[in-house]
Amino acid sequence: MQAKIFSSSDARQIERHGLTVPAVLRQIAFFKKPRAYLKLHRPCIPGDGIKVLSDEEARSLVHLFDEKKDAYELLKFVPASGAATRMFKVLLKFLNTERPWSLASAAKDARPGDPEVRTLEDFFTGLPRFAFISDLKAAISAAGTSMKNLLDKDSLREILAFLLTGKGLGYGSLPKGLIKFHKYNGETRTAFEEHLVEAVSYTANSDRICRLHFTVSQEHLQEVRSLLEGIRPLYEQRYEVSFGVDFSLQKKKTDTIAVDLDNRPFRLEDGELLFRPAGHGALIENLGDLEADLVFIKNIDNVVPDRLKERTFQWKKILGGIFIRLQARTFNYLERLSGGLPSRELLDDAMEFASTELHLEIPDDVRKESPGELRDSLLEKLDRPLRVCGMVKNTGEPGGGPFWVEEKNGNRSCQIVEMAQIDLRSEEQKEIVAASTHFNPVDLVCGMKDWKRRPFDLSRFVDHDAVFISRKSQAGKELKALELPGLWNGAMAYWNTVFVDVPSITFNPVKTINDLLRKEHQPA
Repeated sequence: MQAKIFSSSDARQIERHGLTVPAVLRQIAFFKKPRAYLKLHRPCIPGDGIKVLSDEEARSLVHLFDEKKDAYELLKFVPASGAATRMFKVLLKFLNTERPWSLASAAKDARPGDPEVRTLEDFFTGLPRFAFISDLKAAISAAGTSMKNLLDKDSLREILAFLLTGKGLGYGSLPKGLIKFHKYNGETRTAFEEHLVEAVSYTANSDRICRLHFTVSQEHLQEVRSLLEGIRPLYEQRYEVSFGVDFSLQKKKTDTIAVDLDNRPFRLEDGELLFRPAGHGALIENLGDLEADLVFIKNIDNVVPDRLKERTFQWKKILGGIFIRLQARTFNYLERLSGGLPSRELLDDAMEFASTELHLEIPDDVRKESPGELRDSLLEKLDRPLRVCGMVKNTGEPGGGPFWVEEKNGNRSCQIVEMAQIDLRSEEQKEIVAASTHFNPVDLVCGMKDWKRRPFDLSRFVDHDAVFISRKSQAGKELKALELPGLWNGAMAYWNTVFVDVPSITFNPVKTINDLLRKEHQPA
């Protein structure tokens, strides 16, 4: 098969990329298979897969976290390598429109209620309220004109050029972490800075060291490092901490081959194979490389100004407290079960804990096994990475959510599922989705080490079949691209997972530029 598909030159390119020919052939095989969907059994809802806490429980968990956290190496992990292109999608479209336009002409030519024109109108109406407005004015002034002059002349495309291109701030190609999100009296902050400030309250240890890890792209690594070095002294002095900040790149060996619409390797004009980054699921390797016990995971765009941070701090500690409590009990059972043939009482206790606290299904045939076989089954189920995931009530945001999934062996497990993993042609599956109550905001607390303090090999817990295939284009030619199982979806499919209801105030993403105009992102 190799001789038919790849030349010796191809093989050398594949090896330079850190891949092997058999691995790439396996990738190509995915394009030829029927699409693999997960089978939902039912949504996770409060009382059935989602834990809801009383105020008293929440306060107790905060106390537990504060009391125990110094026994853990804490770290905050922020995937931050994606460019903000989607955030500016509508503005970029109008910037690149060939014919002249103004707000009035755009509104006149649009169909009634056109959301893109409304986005454009809201952007220019809200322009003075954005945190980057001073920088934008300065860039325009440096070119010999002024914001007022451009607005008076209705030169709105020119303003967009100063915002989005290298003519000015270049926001259209920057990662979200480098975009100014919030303004305060006398200062502004990027999303990157807000993550530093937020992390102080729940990752700083007794030595006041606060560790964070950001995944970034190669092209922006130096800019992010320069920002860090520029602002580090200010925030370290203000919050009396030392920041330990590391960066990593998505590994080239996690890239996947692109194919044409006939599932043949896609080739560039020079004959080279085309490899593409395989989505955030590839970051499971970056996560596995971290030296930490307890890792908080949060998206780069989900930050709020200081006036709203206290609730975020509180719920990070609550999730951390749940994790600490559940991991301690899990490790205790693992140690006791490993110490020889266990008593029936211990086996029953361990099964009760696994099913009620970790939502692990123990089939009847497993419960009827001999003590030795049942112990081995419990050891296999409990000796997995643990994650505690905050879930917010679903208000229509696009994205995944918590569901009970039927696994290939017939068991059911709690998983975070993206809509692309569901066969929405099935009325049964659509009804299950419609009955769901919660949404995944990416608010995770993850354990990286087993009960013997050894790092988990995270690759063992990936559902390697949970890939995504999408249509893309390269130089005007259509192609199919392969994304690896998502970081908190298929890449963590075989982790032990606990879902917790968290308040919606903890989820304030910035998916489009005008989200920054919401009251949650504005000064009080």
